Amino acid sequence: MHTLTIMHGYTLGWLACCIASCALVLRRREAFAFMHREYWRLQSEPWKLLTGATAAIGLTVMAPYTGDPTWDYVDALFMSILTYTAAPWTVAILFRFFRRLASIQQMFVACCLWLFSASWSYDLYIWLRDGLYPLTWTSNLVASSFLYLMGGLVWCLEWLPGRGMSFSFMRPDWPLRTVSTPFSRIAWLALPIMLLIAVLMLRFLLP
Repeated sequence: MHTLTIMHGYTLGWLACCIASCALVLRRREAFAFMHREYWRLQSEPWKLLTGATAAIGLTVMAPYTGDPTWDYVDALFMSILTYTAAPWTVAILFRFFRRLASIQQMFVACCLWLFSASWSYDLYIWLRDGLYPLTWTSNLVASSFLYLMGGLVWCLEWLPGRGMSFSFMRPDWPLRTVSTPFSRIAWLALPIMLLIAVLMLRFLLP
């Protein structure tokens, strides 16, 4: 009973955070880049779309074969989509907040979006599917958060003439898209990160 009470309190807490975040975004749309075209133009570069689609398809196809009953086609797909669409903005806000370039409201929404994408959406889905709060919520939070962070960093990579490779959120004019980044310019860093993620995911398929 004590554990059940704690989980109910935790669930009510994150539901309240989600509601508060939505209210903040709707109230101050101009402060949240994912509500504007500039962010989506930045996310629509061909190499990002290709790698994002490849990651989503790979994770979704392998999900039922991992031996984890809480991981199926549905949560693998929506968590992949959430990572691609939200992780670059979330990682950018975390960096910019500590550089005093983002507000506390943006930081709050970024933290909630991270947790929703990597954990709370999974918790809610399993709860609705099975009628029980998943016992794997803590392990999922850790594993998914690592993948979320890596995805956010990879999809923020860019290459600019005269500057070389860096992260787009380091530019003062982020999230404006300046020039399209050729994947060949950032492949030497992006590919090892993608390989690491692939190896970590494939280990679930091993007996």
